[in-house]
Amino acid sequence: MSKIILFVAMIGLFFAYQNYKERKNNVYFKEDAYIKQNTKEVEIDDISHLNFTCDGREHCSQMTSCEEATYFINNCPNTKMDGNHDGVPCERQWCY
Repeated sequence: MSKIILFVAMIGLFFAYQNYKERKNNVYFKEDAYIKQNTKEVEIDDISHLNFTCDGREHCSQMTSCEEATYFINNCPNTKMDGNHDGVPCERQWCY
């Protein structure tokens, strides 16, 4: 009898955990959708008027904005700011 109760309790915990994971993932998806909806995409034309120049900087820690990092990866040699090669630099620091 106690094995049956333990088994039923384990099944209940499993489904409770699955429900928790699903709710947690939904929160992240909603946050991602909000960020994407409220973030302006940076086009090259938008930043071409800014006074950025290739001065040898290569890393995200040397940048001061997403626009600056985007300018550098598109116009300067030897940058190391797009680790996954998706065209978006400094995703952890500037261009979320």
